[in-house]
Amino acid sequence: MVERVDVLVVGGGINGVGIARDAIGRGLSVCLCEADDLAAHTSSASTKLIHGGLRYLEQYEFRLVGKALAEREVLLRLAPHIAWPLRFLLPHQPHLRPAWMIRIGMFLYDRLGGKRTLEGSRRVDLRRSPVGVPLKEEFTTGFAYSDGWVQDARLVVLNAMDAAERGASVHTRTRCVSARRDGAHWLAELETAQGQRITVEARALVNAAGPWAVQFLDQVAHLQHDYALRLVKGSHIVVPRMFAHDHAYIFQQPDRRIVFAIPYERDFTLIGTTDMEYKADPGHPRIDADEVDYLCAAANRYFRKAIAPGDVVWTYSGVRPLLEDEEDNASEVTRDYRLEVDANGPPLLSVFGGKLTTYRKLAEQAVDKLESQLGRKPQPWTADGAPLPGGDMLPFDQALALLRTARPWLPKELAWRLVRNYGSRTERILGEATTLADLGEHFGADLYQAELDYLRDHEWVVDAEDLLWRRSKLGLRLTPAQQRRLAEVLRASAATMATRA
Repeated sequence: MVERVDVLVVGGGINGVGIARDAIGRGLSVCLCEADDLAAHTSSASTKLIHGGLRYLEQYEFRLVGKALAEREVLLRLAPHIAWPLRFLLPHQPHLRPAWMIRIGMFLYDRLGGKRTLEGSRRVDLRRSPVGVPLKEEFTTGFAYSDGWVQDARLVVLNAMDAAERGASVHTRTRCVSARRDGAHWLAELETAQGQRITVEARALVNAAGPWAVQFLDQVAHLQHDYALRLVKGSHIVVPRMFAHDHAYIFQQPDRRIVFAIPYERDFTLIGTTDMEYKADPGHPRIDADEVDYLCAAANRYFRKAIAPGDVVWTYSGVRPLLEDEEDNASEVTRDYRLEVDANGPPLLSVFGGKLTTYRKLAEQAVDKLESQLGRKPQPWTADGAPLPGGDMLPFDQALALLRTARPWLPKELAWRLVRNYGSRTERILGEATTLADLGEHFGADLYQAELDYLRDHEWVVDAEDLLWRRSKLGLRLTPAQQRRLAEVLRASAATMATRA
């Protein structure tokens, strides 16, 4: 079979799905392929922040910070169910950075990026504030400021859903095995996990393969180029909740790096990240013992209650593909992006670098370039366009109250999680159910068959890992036996669907 489109996007991370959504919304026909699950790699392994990057001010990255802060406001508006404001506390250590330097940084952070809706920064007396209680007595002064939080993997999926609902074809677990120019088009061969072949004829090709972007040019498109990526591994640990309030912490370290400690999934604390040069397979990064020790030590410098490697309940690592800029320190490499167009025939646009917060702007600029190459006038729309699926909702507290009133039989914790993950799409999951039993098999925690069916039918879930660690974080709550049962049900479902196909 041959699929004919305007744009073929290779890569189902945040940049690829953002470009696909933007392009289809401008009237371009789009096909997207991803070799694994959506957000299977870098895009589900972030610190999950929508932020300007306070520490980048020290590197004089004012343009990058301002761009990210402007995007923070856009994303909070487009996805209010999976993204929300988060208040941060920076305990002051005079020997690391003087107070005047921090105040200047906060002043700039409050004002870069234009109009803002979040609360500004202020000085905090930690001896009198609840946020000072978990900290060691030596910390008496801190600085509070605002940023945002996002469920990163869900942000990817919702962009893909919106693209698909607008008419894009989205192929997960489908690898692009070859791509070549043929007259005015690209001819690409895609291969599914079952070995089926799909030929795509496209007027333009987007290389959004993330850590594999250079490999795609070398081994799939077979093009000459001078591009180089620097791969940096970032790892995180999750431990039982270390504090009861809703603020996050940003901790300065003796090596001048910063580490976050963030409220996570109600009962846990997320601590990260590291920055380490990475030379191995970007598809399978793993945290090492030194990283665990580093993150535990980073937290223990500040918290009264010490943690050890034995307290860690989960870890995850991702590989960030950063622009090579000859910087010796991995943590100092720029997080900005570069969009390169090869116009020697039908256009090829390659994406290098980037960060979660600025994905929408990156996508907008990428599609502007594609439209210009295809002889169209650029027509940006996503900044003021429709919210992402589920984002057309009342403010969270009101939406939750309305759901609990309409369905009083729904347990409070389940109602909370459904609204927080699916927003207005919660009603599609619950359907005509009038009792908990109507939701079908209970797999453990608050996961029922109705949610599984929705995720399989609308969010490309194929196996248990997709559901437990990307569409949700229920892997923190289901027992090994419950996880095995879930995997068994999904395998049976996948086999049935393959037989029908």
